Amino acid sequence: MDAVWLSPFYPSPQVDGGYDISDLCGVDPLLGSLDDVDVLLTRAHALGLRVIVDLVPNHTSSAHPWFQAALAAGPGSPERERYHFRDEPTDWQSVFGGPAWTQVPDGQWYLHLFDSAQPDLNWSSERVRADYDDVLRFWLDRGVDGFRIDVGHGLVKDPTFPSYPGSPLASGAKQQAPYWDQEGVHDLHRHWRSLAETYADRPRMLCGEVNVGVDRAVRYVRPDELHQVFNWPFLVTHWEPAALRAVVDESIAAYGGVGAAPTWVLGNHDTLRAASRFGYPVGEAPRRVGPRSVQPDVALGLRRARAAALLMLALPGSAYVYQGDELGLGEHTMLADADRQDPAFARTQGVDLGRDGCRVPMPWEADAPALGFSSGEPWLPQPEAYAALARDRQQADPASTLVLWTSALRLRRDLGLGAGDLRWTSAPGERVLTFDRSPVHVTANLGDADVRLPPDAEVLLSSDPDAGRDVPPDTTVWWR
Repeated sequence: MDAVWLSPFYPSPQVDGGYDISDLCGVDPLLGSLDDVDVLLTRAHALGLRVIVDLVPNHTSSAHPWFQAALAAGPGSPERERYHFRDEPTDWQSVFGGPAWTQVPDGQWYLHLFDSAQPDLNWSSERVRADYDDVLRFWLDRGVDGFRIDVGHGLVKDPTFPSYPGSPLASGAKQQAPYWDQEGVHDLHRHWRSLAETYADRPRMLCGEVNVGVDRAVRYVRPDELHQVFNWPFLVTHWEPAALRAVVDESIAAYGGVGAAPTWVLGNHDTLRAASRFGYPVGEAPRRVGPRSVQPDVALGLRRARAAALLMLALPGSAYVYQGDELGLGEHTMLADADRQDPAFARTQGVDLGRDGCRVPMPWEADAPALGFSSGEPWLPQPEAYAALARDRQQADPASTLVLWTSALRLRRDLGLGAGDLRWTSAPGERVLTFDRSPVHVTANLGDADVRLPPDAEVLLSSDPDAGRDVPPDTTVWWR
């Protein structure tokens, strides 16, 4: 691994998993202290690892002193200019369900694209810009190596606040919500890039959470903006050869056109875990899964997730691994309603099951309390199936998913697969994807029948440990 990305560890009421921050320059006592951050940075750097932390610039917690001061100061005050306060709300909807506006006692309304405990900041305010410069410098001076920028495409809102009653999740190329992908957001990213480059001791990296199509995403990684953005179109592509080939081709061409590296990722803390998503018929995976949902085929999901991992790690660019994917963890699909904490579950009265199922603590030791994650009760219960997938069980098993991932990552580095070109050796429309990443050939069988490798092929790594030169369905092989 080259780097570790930490999700928010700042002081927070924990309404939304720490993304509701009440102090941008501290550490929540639940997790430790600033001294612990210093120890972590020192140790990580000694191991050759860089550390990326989460920057959450779209909103703060309603408990943040800035918002509390805005409430106390009243309409028209400079304090309220930090946020979006209006005398009348619009028809905008929250990502978590329900209206995106909440009324305060003096009659004004404030904007929150997420939970009402997460008021949106007003990025036309010079005070907000200056304060966030101080936040970035605080962490860069402390030694972090960069930032993952939360909601990187949603910071700037259309200043006319036009009507948009549609779902924020449905916004896209055909109907653009007036709070996503606005042109002014690029000025912010250019400014932060300039600030990061004032640190000349070593490179500092900016990666954006930018949930837009490839054609729009590449605008965020032009030479004077962010270094990388997450490749959402690849993440949501089905286990279907034509679709995968298309998004790979589009990504490599588009990002290369602006001099940036494409990124690849199979999961994150907002989406159904890959080992569960791939366990449904192609194109039929639900957005969320719970006890009353159609359940995934666990064996098929893991098989395809392993094959997808080798496919992804053979692509040129940067690969991101969501914690637990390297263990083959599936979603906690039987999580009880009483245990759910995602504000989306409450705001939609359970229509949206929320993201808790992919955020369950990792299993480290099969026979330890809380599966070795902590000495007390974890914030979400772990399913019984996680014990068999614990890290200590998998480390000693050469056929385990953990050993597959670590072997692939080691080979990826040793063979320089993150750089270079990709040359397809399969024809468009074929169910088997084959390509050359010299010196490695990659065969990903998404068809229904075994595929025979050439008689002189040397298998370097296979997602099916029992396969030889016959590549079974839902299997990826690296060979030469």
